[in-house]
Amino acid sequence: MDPQSRPSEAARRIQVSRLGVVGGTFDPPHYGHLVLAENARVQLALDVVLFVPAGRPPHKPAAPITAAQHRVAMVQAAIAGNPAFLLSRVDLERPAPHYTVDMLAMLAEIYPSTELLFLMGGDSLAEFASWRDPSGILELATLVVMERPGWKGDWGALAEQIPALPTRLRVLDAPRIGLSGTDLRRRSRMGLPLRYLVPPAVERYVREYRLYQPQISSPRS
Repeated sequence: MDPQSRPSEAARRIQVSRLGVVGGTFDPPHYGHLVLAENARVQLALDVVLFVPAGRPPHKPAAPITAAQHRVAMVQAAIAGNPAFLLSRVDLERPAPHYTVDMLAMLAEIYPSTELLFLMGGDSLAEFASWRDPSGILELATLVVMERPGWKGDWGALAEQIPALPTRLRVLDAPRIGLSGTDLRRRSRMGLPLRYLVPPAVERYVREYRLYQPQISSPRS
């Protein structure tokens, strides 16, 4: 079995003490995700960064989402060159609803002696107070934020809403990258290039399976 298919086993073999977690639909994964993960890995001395594709995000119940097998394949392609990056299916292999707090609780059980750090963009932090049980998330993990263009954190307002946040938050020194899956899907539908926006292997996968076109073929087994 491919070791990236069972990240918990692979990570346990290397004695993980600090584990980064990047969640999202990864539809498609792009360089913003990789920049976030690598800067967190280096700046916070993470042993491993897990990429955790979401099952069905509760805050996007009606939004179309690419089939899980395609998103998993794209993540595997995107992270293949970095041995510290691993894929986790923990969110895909459990029943809905797929809340971040529940996913982190499962990872805390898998890695009972490991410090969890949840990595996100600044735009996600701006909405963090509306997530399911933000205080519970902060009990399970430290938040690590990469600022994005056009976003400036209102730290005072966030601290009023979530008193524990200031002591459980780290902000990375990283380039502000304004990539989004929504815009990349739009570009693909219009025939615009994804080159230099996503890893080459992800671009090839998108083109091969016509993921964001009317007809989607099935991955080869």
